Amino acid sequence: MTTAPPALAELAAELDAADPLAPIRDRFLLPDDLVYLDGNSLGPLPAAVPPVITDVLHRQWGTDLIRSWNDNDWWDAPLRVGDAVGRLIGASPGQTLVGDSTSVQLFTALSAAARLRPGRELLVTDPGHFPTDRYLAESAARLHGLRVRHVRPQDLDGFLAAEGEQAAVVSYSPVDYRTGELHDVAALTRAAHRAGALVLWDLCHAAGAMPVRLDELEADFAVGCGYKFLSGGPGAPAFLYAARKHHDSWETPLHGWTGHADPFGLQRDYAPAPGIARARIGTPPILGLLSLEAALTAFDGVEMAQVRAKSLSLTGFFLRCTAELLAELGFEPVTPADPARRASQVSLRHPHAFGLVQALTAQHVIADMRAPDILRFGVNGLYTSHQDLLTAATLLHRTTTTGAYDPTPPDAGKVT
Repeated sequence: MTTAPPALAELAAELDAADPLAPIRDRFLLPDDLVYLDGNSLGPLPAAVPPVITDVLHRQWGTDLIRSWNDNDWWDAPLRVGDAVGRLIGASPGQTLVGDSTSVQLFTALSAAARLRPGRELLVTDPGHFPTDRYLAESAARLHGLRVRHVRPQDLDGFLAAEGEQAAVVSYSPVDYRTGELHDVAALTRAAHRAGALVLWDLCHAAGAMPVRLDELEADFAVGCGYKFLSGGPGAPAFLYAARKHHDSWETPLHGWTGHADPFGLQRDYAPAPGIARARIGTPPILGLLSLEAALTAFDGVEMAQVRAKSLSLTGFFLRCTAELLAELGFEPVTPADPARRASQVSLRHPHAFGLVQALTAQHVIADMRAPDILRFGVNGLYTSHQDLLTAATLLHRTTTTGAYDPTPPDAGKVT
């Protein structure tokens, strides 16, 4: 097959023509000859970023120099950008901070939550969580004398019925990063709270992709990266959300000078800043912060419900393409067909996943894989089209049927 089936081509054209978010694609600097389906790993470059960074480098840093901490409001950037992220995750102002890596923010949140539940000895996390989440759960548990219990989200109710009185923290992600399965965030939060535990959500695969509504959920803590659906750039600083209800009592594990109540007083002893500001640690990474701030303008005038609706249309269409073009070629969808359980990616299982992803890349379709056998196709309602997905499915069909790929290719590099 060198062209798409007419019925699928017509449907893709109809859906794209009716897409109210189609003009938003121009807010990203995507190459014309590329289908990019890996924004769930690294978002593309927003058009607003280069002029801002040029100004930061040449005027703010190059000319204004150290005066920029005041004159260009560098000092308050972690709080200001935090509130901008907060608007996308359902957090009212003053509860979200941007500044360190996801790992640092995760450790901060795990430790703070554990300290708010003294006398309880269990830290509950998903055995299928992203490795950093599992590693840091173990690290925080050792620090606070807790035991880690690995409980799948679907098994949480039963676990809490038996051992909930000992649960201090429940740490989950709304999305399984491998399969794209979306968990019931509200139900899991309620279950943990009924048991008296606090909840920490890792929003790396949710922030910017769907409505989250942290305040409405009465969530306790959340973290997330700035470089996936928020398109803040490689290594963009991460965010930390701490619910206002904890601001008078929470204690962070890393007492850095910028989190002091009077950072330039250079006091001998630490006194925490009020509210979310006490989670500041070191000097803010200004280049990353201002890149992310500019990137977030891609969401201007866009409701997260619109992004979610388009995401479901895209993933639903790709699942149909899979059923019609790929099912008989050994591809098995592992992403749920139920829209309520589907996040912003479609994952397919195939024994030659790595070789097929490499072959697609050579044909200007960028997806990724997760060992040992999962191909991931990430979508973003701000810039992905149905035609993009049809192109990917058609090329994947042609590549597989012609055998135009290496089933066991050499490593393309250290990053897969």
